This record gives sequence, structure tokens and C-alpha cells, in this order.
Amino acid sequence: MVYVKWVFITAFWLLVAAFLHYTLPQHDIARITDTYEKRIDPGENSLFWAQADVGTDGTLQNRDVFFIQTRRRGDDVMVYRNEDTGWGWPPYFKFDTSNLQAEAADLRSIASDPQWVVITHYGWRNEFMTIFPNAISVRPVDDPDVRIIPWLNIFILTLLAATFWALRVRWVRFRERRIDPALESVEDSVHAGGSRLRRFFSR
Repeated sequence: MVYVKWVFITAFWLLVAAFLHYTLPQHDIARITDTYEKRIDPGENSLFWAQADVGTDGTLQNRDVFFIQTRRRGDDVMVYRNEDTGWGWPPYFKFDTSNLQAEAADLRSIASDPQWVVITHYGWRNEFMTIFPNAISVRPVDDPDVRIIPWLNIFILTLLAATFWALRVRWVRFRERRIDPALESVEDSVHAGGSRLRRFFSR
């Protein structure tokens, strides 16, 4: 039974970690090689695609989506989608997809004369499931080795940790004051009843 308990606890925290890793903003330093627009049909992967751009017909099953092609440091290729999040989840309130695509197109460069940029995004890249991270912002940097401190992630994770700790402390206090005494009372009653039954049958 103990093993089952720890399996559920581990699975729960793995789901929480995966949710946070997908949702929280990440920063990649890359060189934009191209930008393009492609008609896609999310189909079974609709969970990993944002809603249709705000102000457009969101009832269509397929739609045009902007993409940004890059080469990150280390020369590996990464492709980002560029979709509005609107008022939905995750709460980035992104409404400037077209502007971001224009900025990305203006920052394209070649390997011999690279223009490095910091791409802020959320989500994962999975080639098998055709999943792309969603670009939130793009800004140029002079040094590809620039250090980026994820202040927002630090703040959110600290807030979540503090909230969890506060809830745990209150739960432990509630259990010690209410639940444990009640269980001890029930256990004492069971023992007392068992003792009376043993005395009755012994006579």
C-alpha cells in the first residue's frame, strides 16, 4: 500500500512539473533564418495549438498559422509557431501575432553575418506529434552568450512554493487538532468494545 501511495504522489508531482514546464516562459538565443505562413489543421493535436487569432473566424477547423524558423546556439534547428493566446490559457494576453511576425522577418540573418535574438516562448517541440512552441516576443541581442535571468519564473515558482507550504502547515495543524483526536477516540472506543466482548465471552 505504501508503494501505491508513493506512485500516486510521484505521478502527481510529475504532472505538476510538466504543466509548469509547458506553461512558464522560456528563453532561447537563436538566429532567425526564415519566416513563413502555413495552413494547418490541428486535428488531434488541438490541445497544443492556440485559438484562432483574435478578430478572425474561430470556427474553422483549419487556418493559417505563422511560423519562425531559427538556428539556436549549437547550430540545432528550432521552429516556433506564432499564434495569439488572447484571453485564454496560458494567460500571456498575446494579441500582436502579425506585429511579431513582422519583427521576426526584419531580424532574419545569415550564418556569415548573424543577428542573434532572444525568443521568449512557451510550450514544447515534438516532431512526432507535430507540436511547436509558441513565440511570445523577439528582441535582438549583441552577444549570443548573454545571460538571461528568468525573473518571472522565479517569482511564480516562489509564490507557488510559499502557497503550498502555507496550505501544508494549515493542514498539519488541522489534522493534529481535529482528525487525530477523533481517530484516537474511535480507536479507544473499538478497544473498549473489544475488551467488553472478551470479558463477556470469558464468563
